[in-house]
Amino acid sequence: MISFNYEIDFKLENEELYSGWISKVISSEMKKEGEINYIFCDDDYLVEINQQYLDHDTLTDIISFDYSIGNELHGDVFISIERVRENAVHFNVDFDDELKRVLIHGVLHYCGYKDKSEDDEKLMRQKEEEKMKMFHVKHN
Repeated sequence: MISFNYEIDFKLENEELYSGWISKVISSEMKKEGEINYIFCDDDYLVEINQQYLDHDTLTDIISFDYSIGNELHGDVFISIERVRENAVHFNVDFDDELKRVLIHGVLHYCGYKDKSEDDEKLMRQKEEEKMKMFHVKHN
């Protein structure tokens, strides 16, 4: 089950659309969906988590905690909406696209993709692009 939680004044429009997409991405990687919690927050909230749990004192757009069991994905994904907005401007992309990239980035980590080395990061970016193309808005 995918759930969305809000620590700031931000709300995803059409949560079902996003959760359905994330579910499809998980299936496309031959994984099973467990409990995945998205927590939308601000920079201060995420910096505090970064310091407390990872001993880092830096700004970041996402921190994911992986509790997966075998092929069943479980985890908490913390996303700083402030960072996503700034990154969208910095990379000259639409906010919604940058948000989708970050949303799926955490799940891709749970699927086993890394981003510490240059080669790993390149593969992660390719997977993000591939999975973002799976997001479809139904037009009435």
